[in-house]
Amino acid sequence: MTHLVSFAKEIDEDKVTPGVLGFIVFAVMAAAVWALMKSMNRHMSRVDFTQVPDPRAEDGEQTGTDAAPADAEASSAPSGQAKKQD
Repeated sequence: MTHLVSFAKEIDEDKVTPGVLGFIVFAVMAAAVWALMKSMNRHMSRVDFTQVPDPRAEDGEQTGTDAAPADAEASSAPSGQAKKQD
């Protein structure tokens, strides 16, 4: 037990540590993240997502070269910019 007392004397008095307040803040932040993740998991499990297949893709109407004119205009515009229609 006396070796612990001598270790306490060796600790630098000018050294700044987070202390109890830092631990409490960290623990509160960890609990908040845990609660948010649990809430997100609950909300995501309630989502009922079923993807409806594209009817044009089933019929084989749209191929790589047979795009609608509006799609062709949008794809010919520079990336990130859409053409203005007057």
